[in-house]
Amino acid sequence: MSASAGNVPLQDWTESLWAHALYVACVATFVMLIPAHGYAHLSHGGLIIVGAIGLWRYGWGILHFIRSFIYGSFVFPQMRLRAETAAAQTRFGHAYLLVTSFRIPTDTTVTVYRAVFQAALNAPAGATVVASIVEQSDQRIIKRLHELTVGDAPHVRLVFVRCPGSGKRDALANGFRAIARFNPAPSDSVSVIDGDSIVPADLVVQCAPFLLDPKVGALTTDEVSLVRGRRIFHRWYSLRFAQRHIYMGSLGLARKVMTLTGRMSMFRASVVCAPEFIEQVEADYIDHWRLGRFKFLTGDDKSTWFFLLKNGYDMLYIPDVIVTTIEDPPAPGFFESANALMTRWFGNMLRNNARALRLGPSKTGYFVWWTILDQRVSMWTGLSGLIFCILGMLFVTPYALLFYMTWVLMSRYVLTLTLFTARPRVSIAYPFLVYFNQIYGSFIKTQVFFQLDRQKWTRQGTTLKKRPGAWWRDATSRYMILLAWSVFIAAIAYSMGLLQPSLALVQVGI
Repeated sequence: MSASAGNVPLQDWTESLWAHALYVACVATFVMLIPAHGYAHLSHGGLIIVGAIGLWRYGWGILHFIRSFIYGSFVFPQMRLRAETAAAQTRFGHAYLLVTSFRIPTDTTVTVYRAVFQAALNAPAGATVVASIVEQSDQRIIKRLHELTVGDAPHVRLVFVRCPGSGKRDALANGFRAIARFNPAPSDSVSVIDGDSIVPADLVVQCAPFLLDPKVGALTTDEVSLVRGRRIFHRWYSLRFAQRHIYMGSLGLARKVMTLTGRMSMFRASVVCAPEFIEQVEADYIDHWRLGRFKFLTGDDKSTWFFLLKNGYDMLYIPDVIVTTIEDPPAPGFFESANALMTRWFGNMLRNNARALRLGPSKTGYFVWWTILDQRVSMWTGLSGLIFCILGMLFVTPYALLFYMTWVLMSRYVLTLTLFTARPRVSIAYPFLVYFNQIYGSFIKTQVFFQLDRQKWTRQGTTLKKRPGAWWRDATSRYMILLAWSVFIAAIAYSMGLLQPSLALVQVGI
């Protein structure tokens, strides 16, 4: 399994060990605070339901962890060996590096393009850097960097694509069409790089050989972050990428990752230049039974993923290549930023969920299909423990809160320890952030699921235009959210024996 670069200072390790020891002591204290008679109030029916939900959720998590370990320790090294052997026997294709930039800070643009030009210089068969930009000032900066970094190197060329600033989808589509005009060879690759992502200098050498397998349509890599913001943002992003590494490793075993991240994904050139692929990215939409037809504003990486999934391509995870992303939280406050980002991330995920499920396991593979299904299930199971706790505390015993807090502290700490397989150090803040991501993330999903047409770019601040009848769709969305939550809480209350069906309803057969 790969890990973040760099050694952890001894002082940091000591502080971390003390923090972990204090955490374990707190958990032990919570356990001792529960008197023996407190356990007598536990509902056997409720425990069975909680146990079944826990078996599903934690069993699924353990399965992902085991699969990720197998992939990183045994399967991927063999894949790497086969890819390098094939590359030694075949000529590398030309590398196209497409970078999209809009409203990116100047220092970030300089850092990103300097790394891109270095990767282009190291491409064995030459490279073309395609800069899809909006502003003239970016063009001047990038052109000057090209002169300083590349100089007169004949095997690296720079192409500018000017866009009107109408969104990333248009910027990508224009960039893809510019690449298509060069008539790429079958062995050529196209790396799609976000304007805040720093790629390694050996990107092409390390990744392009995997595209020599004709079944592989695209690949993506591990990520770490450089966060400009408060310490909690650093912890939150580092947790997210550590969890992503395990999750992607598990899906890598199925050769079908769940997203081709817009930060950096490498595609087979023939895929990127296909007119239907470009159209999918530029004007993707879905037809919803209640919300009607609406275009995708965000989630271009989900559109590319769905196109490859639908057409039967393999999509690989390369865990030993790390792309560094520069993260600027969209708001000063942690809660505001988390709310904005989760709304966008989970909206993109759920907008693709139904159509991916309709492809069926014969197209996606059974494990991937079940993973897509679990995206719908987990947004409710993730909230079930909290609802059990609240109802139990109000109607059964005040010790329910202690039971729940003890379980949360223990289970999230175990989940945190598993992240050592992904990173050399984990923060003691992770158990609390894991819980926050689970509870608040699940809540956001339950809201977004019934309001899929609501979309907003966090950086650009652009939203999808209101369509005729928007007031009616908004009203029905609010009704669906209220109905779903009512049924959810009622089902939990019934399982705990707190809610009994009316005799009159039973007599009429309801």
